[in-house]
Amino acid sequence: MPHIAATATINLPYKTKQQDVKKQAHDLFSANFPQTDRLIFAFDNTEIITRNFCKPLSYYAEPNTFEERNNDYLQIALEYSVQAIEDCVAKAGIKKEDITDIIFVSTTGLATPSIDALIINKMRLNQHINRSPLWGLGCGGGVSGMAKANMAAIANPDAVVLLVAVELCSLTLIKSDYSKSNFIGSSLFSDGIAACIIKGDNYTQPNNKVDYIAASSKLYYDSLDVMGWDFQDTGFKVLFSKDIPTFIHENVKQDITEFLAKHNLQLSDIKNFIFHPGGKKVLDAYTDALGVEGDFLNKTRTIMNDNGNMSSATVLYVLEQFMSEGFEDGYGLMMAMGPGFSSEMVLLKLTNN
Repeated sequence: MPHIAATATINLPYKTKQQDVKKQAHDLFSANFPQTDRLIFAFDNTEIITRNFCKPLSYYAEPNTFEERNNDYLQIALEYSVQAIEDCVAKAGIKKEDITDIIFVSTTGLATPSIDALIINKMRLNQHINRSPLWGLGCGGGVSGMAKANMAAIANPDAVVLLVAVELCSLTLIKSDYSKSNFIGSSLFSDGIAACIIKGDNYTQPNNKVDYIAASSKLYYDSLDVMGWDFQDTGFKVLFSKDIPTFIHENVKQDITEFLAKHNLQLSDIKNFIFHPGGKKVLDAYTDALGVEGDFLNKTRTIMNDNGNMSSATVLYVLEQFMSEGFEDGYGLMMAMGPGFSSEMVLLKLTNN
């Protein structure tokens, strides 16, 4: 089976304290959003300490148009994608010319040609690379992208697949949107860029192996309004329901159990939980629903506390922490929920040699 050869993530230049974001949000919302004083403590309840931002905090208080913000998305996405890819290629011990496939995941900006085309042009990658831009999967995109990268490697044992996830959530902030969803979103979302290299069977594996086993994708009927965007003249208006933790609590254990049973496994066989955090309430829902002993989501929680919710890229930051800090021998489960409402899972086998 294919294996994950390397990961790389970006610490963006404007790491910002959550308390500073809280103060600015209060200043921006208080005059037009009557619930500001009642809901401002949502910033504290997230347990986020710092946020990974692509622009200085002052940028988000300045007047700017959707066109200006999207142009910033294009420039920043390309610049830091290249940086993450170069780091990942070096870690994987390959040359950029070896890359056969590129899967680019994002939901926070618009580009045609898509960003993968810009990357190929900027880095002078092989002109015959198989391109798969994935748009609109939201927080589930990192896990879904990982599944699709491995399917490409299964189809071609000589494949070297580059997976890139870019989410610049902060650039989607609409300052004139005084809705509760936008206010709560401003307490959670941040920016992240991650790259991974997945190799097919014809490549030698490293001593510490992370092998792909299987994937699962599920779309829940009649849940289209749980999470997503409402596209307006001013940009991407965020939509998400307060019922997301309840939805997770009611569905996630059965979904995981059924997926693992197809591979003759049980929840107790999972030693490494590589989950997208969503937020504190989402993490609490996972903890309550799964009933796993100990702080099994500690790495997920650390990434969220240090960066905020970086949408699809977040789970790849969690994966990198497992790969850099160590993992338990045994199975790993990547999981994220996204718009649709949907769940994405990837089963891994991790081995220390």
